[in-house]
Amino acid sequence: MKKGIIALIAIVVITFGLYQWGVGFNNTAVALKETSTKTWANVESVYQRRNDLIGNLVKTVQGAADFERGTLTDVIEARAKATSVSIDPANITPEQLAQFNQAQSGLSSALSRLLVTVERYPDLKANQNFLELQSQLEGTENRINVARDRFNATVEPYNLHIKKFPNSILAGFLNFNELAYYKADAGSENAPDVNFEFD
Repeated sequence: MKKGIIALIAIVVITFGLYQWGVGFNNTAVALKETSTKTWANVESVYQRRNDLIGNLVKTVQGAADFERGTLTDVIEARAKATSVSIDPANITPEQLAQFNQAQSGLSSALSRLLVTVERYPDLKANQNFLELQSQLEGTENRINVARDRFNATVEPYNLHIKKFPNSILAGFLNFNELAYYKADAGSENAPDVNFEFD
């Protein structure tokens, strides 16, 4: 009888311990994932700010009657493509991030060509609205970099939490999947080739 009671107490203690571990794992994973989700929303917010500024920049540049229309069209199309790519922040995959990154890179490239082309237009370069928008875009590019770094900083503790043993057992069972890190564009480790010849 005594052995039966001791065994029952042991089972209750073990069961309670497993329950506490499961609850603790789940609550920590939920909190860490929510932090990453919120931080990703901040990344998207900064990209949205850039898209809004680009719209104003395009309108300002369109005022220059002899400005190359092809360059503006490229920026407008790249902006539309960049805003059409969305990511499910609760389940960020490497594939989603690659698609998002590719669209944003296309916009960055088109915007760079636009700003280089502006060098040929002294009236536009002297336009106060254009100068202000250009300055805001530069600041936004810095914000984008900071927001992406902050996102990656929140992904790490979440991924570590769900990958460590024995948490990895519960992670699979409770559908806590690894989140992808934001990675640089392919080839971004190379210095850009900038050509200021306008012949």
